[in-house]
Amino acid sequence: MGYVFLGILVVVLAIVAVNIKIVPQSKAYVIERLGAYSTTWQTGFHVKIPFFERVAKIVSLKEQVVDFDPQPVITKDNVTMQIDTVVFFQITDPKLYTYGVERPISAIENLTATTLRNIIGELELDATLTSRDTINAKIRVILDEATDPWGIKVNRVELKNIIPPREIQDAMEKQMKAERHRREAILTAEGEKASKILVAEGHKESQILDAEAQKQAAILRAEAVKEAKIREAEGEAEAILAVQRANAKAIELINQANPNQAVLTLKSLEAFAKAADGQATKIIIPSEIQGIAGLATSLKELVTDENKE
Repeated sequence: MGYVFLGILVVVLAIVAVNIKIVPQSKAYVIERLGAYSTTWQTGFHVKIPFFERVAKIVSLKEQVVDFDPQPVITKDNVTMQIDTVVFFQITDPKLYTYGVERPISAIENLTATTLRNIIGELELDATLTSRDTINAKIRVILDEATDPWGIKVNRVELKNIIPPREIQDAMEKQMKAERHRREAILTAEGEKASKILVAEGHKESQILDAEAQKQAAILRAEAVKEAKIREAEGEAEAILAVQRANAKAIELINQANPNQAVLTLKSLEAFAKAADGQATKIIIPSEIQGIAGLATSLKELVTDENKE
């Protein structure tokens, strides 16, 4: 009898131990009682009623990342390309996530593909390649709204790869090479233009400096000629002043010597002789000199007569 009771006790303890549940962080347990939803266990210690309750689903509350395979899409200008997407989502309501939709990840993948086709179908190839942020935002808004009834919050959507057809890739590479060559030619032309401008400006500056130097040289030469003429004129003026001073000194000495009339007459004759040697066509002889000249003529005639006898 004791062994039976012990066995029953062991079985009861085992059943209780099996039905004790500890929910870890970032997890939620969806509990069903007799096949219907009962409650959602959050982090902590819980005991399940055996045979009546069961854990229907263990849900992770962490943000999850799903990378979907490339999907063929057609642009507005009829270019078929492959685009794969990455969806970042988080479960906000474990009950809705458990009972809202069958296979929620597959549902998100199909919804992402159809949404992507609708958005890309309104864009041309160039706009598709340059509008990643716009496409990501539109897909995220649509997915977030559509997955609310499933207890899912779409935080972010990214276009991972956009793969156009091979011929389009070749055309894009050729266009890129042509653009690079064009930029290179433009930069080369701009460099040559800048070089020619600098050379021309340098030549112009050199000419200006040469002209300025020639101007300065001409000014210096003119100033030198001017200075020479001034010095020459000053020299001539000094010479004239020296002659005048000498004459004045001579007259002063004559006046100091108190010369008689004969000396003055003799000096007058000397001055007359100098005047007669010049180029003058008319000479005015003072009356005193005329008398002396007549006396001299008479004496000359007398001497001549005596010589004849």
